[in-house]
Amino acid sequence: MSEFGDGWRGAVEAVPRHLFVPARAWCAPEDRPGYAIDRAADPDQWMAAAYADAAIITQTDDGATDAATGEGASTSSLSAPGIVAAFLELLDPYDADEVLEIGTGTGWTAGLLAYRLGDGNVTSIEVDASVMASASDNLRSAGRSPLLAVGDGAEGWADRAPYDRVHVIVGVREVPHAWVEQTRPGGLIVFPWMPGWEGGHRAVLTVVGDGTAIGRFHGGCAFMMLRSQRPPVPVAMRDGRRSSTDLDPRRVVRASTGLDVVVSGMLPGVYGNHATDDDGSFDLWLWSGDSDAHVHYASDHKRFSVTQAGSQDLWDELHGAFLRWVSWGSPTRDRFGLCVAPEGQSIWLDSPDNPITP
Repeated sequence: MSEFGDGWRGAVEAVPRHLFVPARAWCAPEDRPGYAIDRAADPDQWMAAAYADAAIITQTDDGATDAATGEGASTSSLSAPGIVAAFLELLDPYDADEVLEIGTGTGWTAGLLAYRLGDGNVTSIEVDASVMASASDNLRSAGRSPLLAVGDGAEGWADRAPYDRVHVIVGVREVPHAWVEQTRPGGLIVFPWMPGWEGGHRAVLTVVGDGTAIGRFHGGCAFMMLRSQRPPVPVAMRDGRRSSTDLDPRRVVRASTGLDVVVSGMLPGVYGNHATDDDGSFDLWLWSGDSDAHVHYASDHKRFSVTQAGSQDLWDELHGAFLRWVSWGSPTRDRFGLCVAPEGQSIWLDSPDNPITP
């Protein structure tokens, strides 16, 4: 797999990905529709999917739905090789580093880490006992035996702390402080930050040693969420306060990943979804706690309709966040970072001394 650098190629060859692909699953490429794979029915297609740069969905609805149908909410997967390689390169472990992995999944990345660093130096936590059972079998077939534990990844695994690296392969909105507490000073926490507004961000934090961890963002990603941090299910839009806006909602959604970080920092807990209709109209929905909003763009209107309900005027707040970002010169994602402390986390621009406040 060409995605992996020299430091990981030996691990990829020694821990073949197909050993971690279920007999039946759903292959989900980014550039085309997903499709079922079945080793018994079409072994060539199954093997090709095992080595394609595509995620393979291995569980839906926490196991209540057959993943091979492509239906339901995806709840566990074998990540695409390209994104696995990107995170492992950011992890950048020294030989024999001790690593805590959050989210075992099929076990493939735990196997890669165990080959590179030694089985005894890798601890991998998985919340779902049935997923962990499959991962254990997969790792055994690959000849690897890291420490596997069933538990809530948000709590880490204090029994083997401190760790040199924490490798997280589930999305998180709030970084659990337990990960900071269980990492050596100077150690790294590498994770998908998935705040809920638009796409996710690859994040690397360095543990400072005073109870804080500080770092920056290094590109985009999309992962399934840590179960304890799954987003709330949006409810049907209620009747609310009606107004209009001259700000095109498409500009907000499509502006920049830098704006995405600002929105997440200024409006924590706000989620959004959007859709474009065949006639070119565009709808944006927002929700948070007891509040929701809807903005409708139509090309033949000078102003666009807004409906807001609940204790917050979510569109007005998003409008303000957008203009604040513009007033800073529309900074890009690589200028932002994240600080995690015992009292919580904050987003900063250019320096941790310049936090973005809600």
